[in-house]
Amino acid sequence: MLDLKRTVRFSINPARDIPGRSPNGFAGSPSMSGLARHYEIDAVCRGIPDPATGYLIDIKDIDQAVRDEALPLINQACRTAPERDPALLLPSLFAAVSARLPMPLHALTWRLSPYYSIQMHADSPSTASIRQRFDFAASHRLHVPALSDEENRRRFGKCNNPSGHGHNYQIEPCIDVSLAPGAGPPLPLDRLERITFDTVIQRFDHKNLNIDTREFADGAGLNPTVENIARVCFELLAPAVAAASPSARLRSVTVWETDRTSCTYPA
Repeated sequence: MLDLKRTVRFSINPARDIPGRSPNGFAGSPSMSGLARHYEIDAVCRGIPDPATGYLIDIKDIDQAVRDEALPLINQACRTAPERDPALLLPSLFAAVSARLPMPLHALTWRLSPYYSIQMHADSPSTASIRQRFDFAASHRLHVPALSDEENRRRFGKCNNPSGHGHNYQIEPCIDVSLAPGAGPPLPLDRLERITFDTVIQRFDHKNLNIDTREFADGAGLNPTVENIARVCFELLAPAVAAASPSARLRSVTVWETDRTSCTYPA
C-alpha cells in the first residue's frame, strides 16, 4: 500500500471564461491572464501499484480530473460567490474529482496561497483541515540545570552557548472544522490569524525564550527545544480555538526551527 500525490497548478481569472490549456503545466495550466488567481491542488490516491506497469494510477488521469472537474467549480465560485469560505466548497471538489478517477481518492488539498491550505480526507468527508503559516523571531539557549555544564555542552553543542542564539521560527496550526449540517460557518481565516497572533506570536516574537517567557524560563520552565515549543504552542492555542468556534478544534501545530528542522505536535 502506498500514497501517490500529484500537484496540479492552474490559474483562475474571474473576469473571463476559463482560457485554453497551457503547455507549461509546471507553472500552471490554464496560465495566468491579467490579474488572475493562482491555485494548486494536491490529489492523493492510495492503493497497490499494478505489478506489470508499476503504476498506481496514471498521473494524466489525475490532471484531467482536477482540470475538468475542480477548476470549473472554483471558477464559478470565484465569479458568483467570491466571499464564500473556501472550506465550504471542498466537499464538492472532493466528490467531483473522486468520481472521475479510476481508483479511490484518499485526500485532496487546495492550496490557496503558499502558506494557506484546506484539506479533506476520504475517511472524514464532513471535516476540513485548515492550515495557515506564521513566523516569529526569538532567541534561546538549550540547557538542562540538572546536568553538568560539561554534559550540557556535550549534548547541545553550539546550542548551549551561554549568550544564546536566534531563529526565525515558522508556526503552522492545523484546525479541523466541521462541515456537517448545522455545524455553523467554519472558523474564518482572519479569526484564526488573530487568535494565533494574540496567543502565540505576541507572546514569543522578539523574545529571549529563557528570560522573557514563563513557559521556558531558566530553572523553572521547559528546555526550549523545537519539540517543546511545538507542544507549548499547541497547549496555548487549543483552548483559544475551541472558545472561538464550537465547530473547530486544533488538530496539531507544526513549528519549523529552520527550513530543515520541524516538529509537529501531536503527531
